[in-house]
Amino acid sequence: MERDAATKETEDSVTIDFAVQGMSCSACAARIEKAVGRMEGVQMTAVSFPLRTAWVQYSPRLLDPKRIAERVKQLGFVALLNENARDGLHKEHNTLVLRLAASALLTLPLLAGMAQHIPLLRPLLALLPAWVMMPWLQLALATVIQFVIGMPFYFGAYHAIRQRSANMDVLVALGTTAAYLYSHHAVFQNGLFAPLASANAHAPPLYFETSAVVITAVLVGKYIETAASLRAQDGAGGYATLKNATAAVERGGEIVRVQTEFVKAGEMVIVEAGEVVPVDGIVAYGASAADESLLTGESLPVAKKEGDPVWAGTRSESGRLRIRTKAAGHDTMLNRIGELVRQAQRSKSAIQRNVDAAAGWFVPVMLLFALATLVLWVAVLDPGNWTKASVSAIAVLLAACPCALGLAAPISIVIASGRLARQGIISKEAGALERMASIQSVIFDKTGTLTEGKPRISAMLAVKGSRMSVLRLAAAAEAQSSHPLAAAIKREAAGLGLAVPEAEELSFTPGGGVEALIEGQRFAVGNARFADVKGWRLGPKERAFAAGREAAGETVLYAAQNGDCAGVIAFSDTVKPNAGKTVKALRRLGVTSLLATGDHAAPARAAAKAAGIAEVHASLLPEQKVALVKELQRRGKRVAMAGDGWNDAPALATADVGLAMGDGTDAALGAGHMTLLFSRLQAIPEAIRISRLTIRNVRQNLTFAFLYNVVIIPFAALGMLEPWMAGTAMALSSVSVVGNALRLTGRLRRQAGGG
Repeated sequence: MERDAATKETEDSVTIDFAVQGMSCSACAARIEKAVGRMEGVQMTAVSFPLRTAWVQYSPRLLDPKRIAERVKQLGFVALLNENARDGLHKEHNTLVLRLAASALLTLPLLAGMAQHIPLLRPLLALLPAWVMMPWLQLALATVIQFVIGMPFYFGAYHAIRQRSANMDVLVALGTTAAYLYSHHAVFQNGLFAPLASANAHAPPLYFETSAVVITAVLVGKYIETAASLRAQDGAGGYATLKNATAAVERGGEIVRVQTEFVKAGEMVIVEAGEVVPVDGIVAYGASAADESLLTGESLPVAKKEGDPVWAGTRSESGRLRIRTKAAGHDTMLNRIGELVRQAQRSKSAIQRNVDAAAGWFVPVMLLFALATLVLWVAVLDPGNWTKASVSAIAVLLAACPCALGLAAPISIVIASGRLARQGIISKEAGALERMASIQSVIFDKTGTLTEGKPRISAMLAVKGSRMSVLRLAAAAEAQSSHPLAAAIKREAAGLGLAVPEAEELSFTPGGGVEALIEGQRFAVGNARFADVKGWRLGPKERAFAAGREAAGETVLYAAQNGDCAGVIAFSDTVKPNAGKTVKALRRLGVTSLLATGDHAAPARAAAKAAGIAEVHASLLPEQKVALVKELQRRGKRVAMAGDGWNDAPALATADVGLAMGDGTDAALGAGHMTLLFSRLQAIPEAIRISRLTIRNVRQNLTFAFLYNVVIIPFAALGMLEPWMAGTAMALSSVSVVGNALRLTGRLRRQAGGG
């Protein structure tokens, strides 16, 4: 959704997608989710900290966007309803640049004070101008950094505490304020004009550089985080850059250029060589080679001629095309893919939900730990030494880092979902990406999944009437079916120029067949199981014909008129060329392949043999496919189901990951947990590899963030770290996690062979 405040309306709900500014960590995102989710009329909500985006589904009868924005404002954040997330993140990034530059510039003179804490650096104090060492200068500079540049931390902390929550702002505000106030007290106790180098040896040291360095370091970390988020968004699709804002349309005998949103279905669009196609449609005239790498992951151009489909966002490489529009603007497949990618990015995996829950109690626990450190030093470790106790407690506050935990998963998932989309794999939820990494078995449907899905009639036996009459009635019965075998019957009838009558009282049995009233007679088409259930009378001639065709690996349907067999139709469908390579690739990944089909055993075994699949389950009803999935799951297997998204829908939903073989239609994009555009079988092992690399990267991030907190906080509590060191380490931990997450981009690119 590239509209500023993107909306999608149905009869009872509206979905709005907008930018949010002011979030400092994942705890902020969780707070917005919780508060907005409790509003009357809100049905669903999700907030992504890395993307700085909120997504809300609500009832327009009970709520409007302005009230949602007001609620977000009450929480201390800014809802930008008229800006997309990327523009909002750019503004935040630019603001951080200014704050960081000012903070760094003012912090440099304060670093002189650091020398008094480090014996080896004390001789350098004699080399610096006397005015640099004046407490009044340090106080003035630190005050500007603390209460001007650092003011957003106070606002964030205030709003968090007001909502009975805590976030990174609370830790930064408390830690830096404690260091500042401690030093402020020391300045006025010992004199504004006593140089640090000659100050009373018994006077407490100043820690103005601590608060300044920590604020500067945190701003460095936030700057790198926003830069990483922008980079992740660019790598996660970049769909906006693929859109052609205008289109050349034939209107009234002239070619006029209009905004793509205003192009209507049926209008003729002209696309020149080298131009990005602005609409979805069918080539009406011309020929070209199209770059469809975004949609399919295939780098080689695809030849396009009259009658071939083309999609917005692809590029006509070599010829001029006249395209009859099917969809334009926000209705194109490119836009729908972009919506699904963003939907996956704003959803949360099980790992991320657990981390968010941990981040919710992390800050309160650290506050208690800092208080315990203060008490322990004053009462036990160094009784009465409030200076050492305070410094150690401040160091604990500044060392604690919930940001590293909060960033461990989201950026990696954003990067991975974008890479999946560029490989022609649309993941609709982050949980599917996580589950895909642990898949052990993949169940393939046969027709349209393992095979090309474009069967043709190879032979017919007419029992009642002629072949033409049986085909004509069968086409009438299958007129409203979208099954590949039904399509083959209709194509054959149309190719022969048959006049197909109207069918009435249609009755469809999933995985079985169809019955209808045609020209006053009951006519039906179905498979062998359907024929047995209906009690159709089949003679030895029909059975022998069917057995012979099935033995050759073909699929057979029976046609019946008033309960008697009227004919037998045989279909041939070739296994996809890359099916064998896909099965081998899965085997190398330790994944077992199975074939589950409603087709007869003989053609099922033939297709499985051609693809290299050993385990075959034939003649299955849709509910029996579901039972197969559940049986494998009962044995402890993680199961993916690959099907065409129609009669396989129950099995797709039951599997740990449902893989819908897509053809660019809304139904295909909406089915399953993942959609493989244009039914690319090789995308299945690619998706597993990408998912495994991503989850491994997330676990590395989590391990580092956890180890950082486990190791650094005890050092801070034992007084072995100066506060400025602890604060800098906190910022660097977030930067390290972000850096490791960004490494995933290169690894995924290499895994895809640079695609």
